[in-house]
Amino acid sequence: MISIPHKTKQFLVLLIKILIIGGAFYFIYNQLANNDQLDWQKFIILFKKNQSVSGILFILSLSVLNRYFEILKWQNLAQYIRKISVSESTQQVLAALTAGLFTPNGVGEYAGKALFFKKSEAKKIVFLNLICNGIQMVLTVIFGLFGLLYFNSLFNVITPRTVVLLFGILLAVIALLFSIKKITIKGYSIEKLIHKINEIPKSIHQKNTLLGTCRYLVFSHQYYFLFLAFDVHLPYLTLIATIASVYFLASSLPTFQFLDFAVKGSVAIYFFGILGVNEWIVVFISTLMWFLNVVIPVIIGSYYVLNFKSEKIA
Repeated sequence: MISIPHKTKQFLVLLIKILIIGGAFYFIYNQLANNDQLDWQKFIILFKKNQSVSGILFILSLSVLNRYFEILKWQNLAQYIRKISVSESTQQVLAALTAGLFTPNGVGEYAGKALFFKKSEAKKIVFLNLICNGIQMVLTVIFGLFGLLYFNSLFNVITPRTVVLLFGILLAVIALLFSIKKITIKGYSIEKLIHKINEIPKSIHQKNTLLGTCRYLVFSHQYYFLFLAFDVHLPYLTLIATIASVYFLASSLPTFQFLDFAVKGSVAIYFFGILGVNEWIVVFISTLMWFLNVVIPVIIGSYYVLNFKSEKIA
């Protein structure tokens, strides 16, 4: 193997840090400054009309809670390998979020967390991160399906026959997956995956599910309260069902973290358009959600990326 001198290695690590942070700030600025759909004048007028220090603090506290539950989730799962503090979990989650900003569906986040552990534990960390994100996706699908059914019952976007057909296809896919669970591809199979999941103590899975549910409820209700702040007053169940539907469909699409608000925004415009909500309000709320739950954590995560010690990857 080619041996890289220590100073060269340090320079490469520093260069990677600068590229990650520089790229993150460039994309954040570009999306906020050059988005023609954002009408800042309307936002400022509405903000001055409804400005409330307590309201702003409440919305910000939901962002903190959203990320805090994710930090607790990772701390809970990481203990399967070794116990880490909330502070360590915070560092790993936020630094990994920053590192995964430019990768499809945040794939870079998996490698980001693995760097904080021994090389021999890398595969286990990737697997645990898969479970961490997996439970969030499962909850998104469950709540999203109920949301879609409720939304469809009100507005008949698709016919009952189509709903039955879609559920039939879903059940068929699940049945097919379990029927071929013993088939191995490059040493991996569904049966082996289930076995590895079952190796993790039930208490960890239960806590992971509870924290994931809490995070989902916080995130969806932050969306809800932002609509109220923008003078959108619709029945609670209608608004929550629409939010669940949008989040489910948008999360199902492959995308990059820095384009997350654009994808969710485009899906949201369609659904909330049916409810008669002004398009610019939908775009602004989607942008605010992205800013509060991705941009701010990435800015904090940039600090952890800069202070990351290359010795940890040894």
